[in-house]
Amino acid sequence: MTEKTAVFTKAMRKTHTIYMPDMLHYHNDLLKASFKFAGYRLGVVPEYREMTQSVHKTVNSDYCTCAVGIVGNLLSMAEDPRFRGQPIAFLEPQMGGACRAGNYYKLIINSLRACGRGDIPVLSLNLKGQEKQPGFRINMRMLFSSVAAVCLSDMLMALLLQIRPYEKHPGETEAIYRKWITKLECELGKGRHMFFRRSLYRKIAADFAAIELDETKRGQLRKVGIVGEIYIKFSPVGNRHLEDLLRQNDCEYRLGGFLNYCMFVLYTDMISSKLNGKSRALLGLYKAAIALADRIQGRMHRVMDEYGFTHDALFRELKEHASKIISDNYVVGDGWLITGEALDHIKKGYDRVLAVHPFGCLVSHVGIRGTLGSIRKLYPNASIHSIEYDYDQSQAMRESRILLALH
Repeated sequence: MTEKTAVFTKAMRKTHTIYMPDMLHYHNDLLKASFKFAGYRLGVVPEYREMTQSVHKTVNSDYCTCAVGIVGNLLSMAEDPRFRGQPIAFLEPQMGGACRAGNYYKLIINSLRACGRGDIPVLSLNLKGQEKQPGFRINMRMLFSSVAAVCLSDMLMALLLQIRPYEKHPGETEAIYRKWITKLECELGKGRHMFFRRSLYRKIAADFAAIELDETKRGQLRKVGIVGEIYIKFSPVGNRHLEDLLRQNDCEYRLGGFLNYCMFVLYTDMISSKLNGKSRALLGLYKAAIALADRIQGRMHRVMDEYGFTHDALFRELKEHASKIISDNYVVGDGWLITGEALDHIKKGYDRVLAVHPFGCLVSHVGIRGTLGSIRKLYPNASIHSIEYDYDQSQAMRESRILLALH
């Protein structure tokens, strides 16, 4: 007899903590606040350096590195005695598209059953109404507060990464970053800051602009841009703490923000809907959502310009950059976005680019490696390298490849 899938009921909203994988390290805290405003308690799955062996028994070797990392940490938490008996649920974000991540939801459920924790409800975070649970839905509070959380997190991440390497007093940038995270986490949890006011952006920018810098470091640090598959790019679990390695080797590095990825997902759905003959009303809705995100992004960028800070290119600018090399109809996986971000990094002086992607991901192989030659022709003085992550790869071999790329 088939075991029933654990149900997340409406009553569980008050009793259960929903844990999601550590996929967006710089965005976790403010996303927790947006979920709180929507009536849910959100947590982040801790990192387990030594994952349970159950993952190798339940995750087929045909899955990619991301599956092993995400499912492995979920199972390790499920088997952790500290969480036994606690009311918890797991949340798996799903963007859809041509990626095996679309099967993670069922994979997690089956893996939990195999290790005797089929009682833990599994939720799917998607905008298409798939894999419904009666006690969980994306309401308007969650949607609007999450957009605010992503925008503010992108800005704080960009300011932290470009100021911290040059601070005169070590720890000052991190302290101001944590101050704003704490403040915004409290206020977003109460439903504030969802109207994207320039006054808030200016207060944040002014606080970071007041940090005293050691100008003698200018020109001494290697400038590195990081692009690639979303989990490997953002998650320290996925990229094996790549940022720590770069900081230890005197690098100033930057990551493209998550808002552009969200807009890319909307654009991808719009292209698919257009090819499948969906209604004009639906296509108009996609265009309106992308245009709104563009206005919000532009407002934030103008404030950063006022204070002389570097920021991402606008989504439409990234698309224009990438169109010199690859069609904007290439939307599988992270599609042309990786190429657009790589070119944006190079244009902004981050001429060493690390394109990180998981082993076993054909989409990433095509989207990254297929454009390297063309990027090198456009920018022969730039150094761009593909760095592949495998779950059983030795740390020494991976780090030596990264350091070789930097030099």
